Amino acid sequence: MCGIVGVLGTHEVAPLLVESLKRLEYRGYDSAGIATVNRGKLDRRRAVGKLVNLSDLLVHEPLAGTSGIGHTRWATHGAPSVTNAHPHQSGPVAVVHNGIIENFRELREELAAKGQSFVTQTDTETIALLAHQYMLEGADARTAAEKTIARLHGAFALAFLFDGEDDLMIAARKGSPLAIGHGDGEMFVGSDAIALTPMTDRITYLEEGDWAVLTRTSVEIRDANGQLANRAERRIQIDSTRVDKGGHKHFMAKEIAEQPRVIGEAVRHYIDEDGARVVLPRGEIDFTKIRRVTMVACGTAYYACFTAKYWFEQLARVPVEVDIASEFRYREPPIEEGTLALFVSQSGETADTLAALRYCAGKATKIVSVVNVPESSIARESDLALPIHAGAEIGVASTKAFTCQLTVLLMLALHASAQRGTLPKEERARLLSALRSLPSTMVTGLEINAPTETLSRKLAEAQDVLFLGRGPLYPLALEAALKLKEISYIHAEAYASGELKHGPIALIDNKMPVVVMAPRDALFDKTVSNMQEVMARGGKVVLVTDEQGRAEAGDGVWETLIIPHVDPVLAPILYALPAQLIAYHTAIAKGTDVDQPRNLAKSVTVE
Repeated sequence: MCGIVGVLGTHEVAPLLVESLKRLEYRGYDSAGIATVNRGKLDRRRAVGKLVNLSDLLVHEPLAGTSGIGHTRWATHGAPSVTNAHPHQSGPVAVVHNGIIENFRELREELAAKGQSFVTQTDTETIALLAHQYMLEGADARTAAEKTIARLHGAFALAFLFDGEDDLMIAARKGSPLAIGHGDGEMFVGSDAIALTPMTDRITYLEEGDWAVLTRTSVEIRDANGQLANRAERRIQIDSTRVDKGGHKHFMAKEIAEQPRVIGEAVRHYIDEDGARVVLPRGEIDFTKIRRVTMVACGTAYYACFTAKYWFEQLARVPVEVDIASEFRYREPPIEEGTLALFVSQSGETADTLAALRYCAGKATKIVSVVNVPESSIARESDLALPIHAGAEIGVASTKAFTCQLTVLLMLALHASAQRGTLPKEERARLLSALRSLPSTMVTGLEINAPTETLSRKLAEAQDVLFLGRGPLYPLALEAALKLKEISYIHAEAYASGELKHGPIALIDNKMPVVVMAPRDALFDKTVSNMQEVMARGGKVVLVTDEQGRAEAGDGVWETLIIPHVDPVLAPILYALPAQLIAYHTAIAKGTDVDQPRNLAKSVTVE
């Protein structure tokens, strides 16, 4: 959600800012802008829509200077417009901001009483005006920024630039991530390290409440109490943050195709060389003392948790509660002794999930996170962080992160079963062996790409699509419906197959495609019975199954997608492939923006 980049450089900064902002496009945005200091004077350029519009503007109205800040905005307060686009400027102050300032109305009233006027609908403008007011009252740039930051309530990442200050930038974070990049006589700021990797591999992550004073040769970081803070400088792996499409038409296509490889990475990371047991790399959980697992997440990560509920309860025989983070944090549920609180987030910065984690801190016996960014806030604030090894995921609709989350959660459930003695050793060894073979099975599963493309041209004509699944395929059906909604904008719903007769069957007619996720497992016959009920009412069934399932399902289905047979425990991971490919090809058939669907952001760092 939104993207920040700042550069105190030695070369013309405008091209660097735009290029860095391109690396943050995946976060979602509806306008963009940059500001620079040139010969002591602030100037800025802003445009609505894609970054190409800003680039075009800069061709006709160049912006010089070696110091600058840039921003991609995802609208919260105020509609997408040039006026509401960042950077915001008031007199000698320019600022870019991720997050929400909760007390901006109170501050606006105070500033209006002092004669300040407003030209935007945003909360961010208040930040620039407040800093400007402090400077009018005699504060220098640094002091004005410090006083302004202290007055702000809410979640924010900020970067300030000032008139007449070619070698000064102020950065701050509270609730929204922000990183500092170190160069040779240069300094950088980014809301995501991925934006900075073309310029440096030396990164310092600001912690909650930190603010920093940057020059080209120094950085001074202070904590929320104003005390000097010594934050570690880390070297990041450039390859892990590559953002090229690798020859694919879309990032989503690339990331779907990468799943066999990244799942293999995750499996190798957690299963020992003998293939006999799961090893947690940086700590241990004593599952014999765990009475209950509470899983909390948002969006696709929530469906990963919902799937894992089946695994933990069936394999490890431990009760599991799954909750949406935005509901959990305000419901304030009691946390019993012996509770393992588990949080899943691709970015590790999801605002509601982070708030839920902080609610559980000091209450849960153990806090564990499953994340794709080991340096993220959620990872750092957990007792144990389990990386999923998916690599940078650029497409807004999660694909490889979802299947890697599932893979790590399944391995954790198997680890719990070993400690609790709930699964015969031979059965656990068989499942671990199946996991090690899963990447090759996924490669074969990707062969449905062509038939799915043909099917999706028909699905693109539908106004509504229904997905059905039983057992752990029910959450997968929910994820499939979400994917279709996210990128094709077709209304889609998902239900547990057994719930069909309890209301949803009223929707069935000859215009309604119904996608049935049905591996040949212990629940297959019941799923086929529900499928027959759909066909009896004219519904157009798309059956997703294996060869044995197709042979036993009978005639009458509209379309069939055949994927390899896999152990039923692993089926949700494999069946994610048709769910993703259906959404992807349907979106292409409809001509939507696959990688950056409207209104969505990759990392939701505000409520």
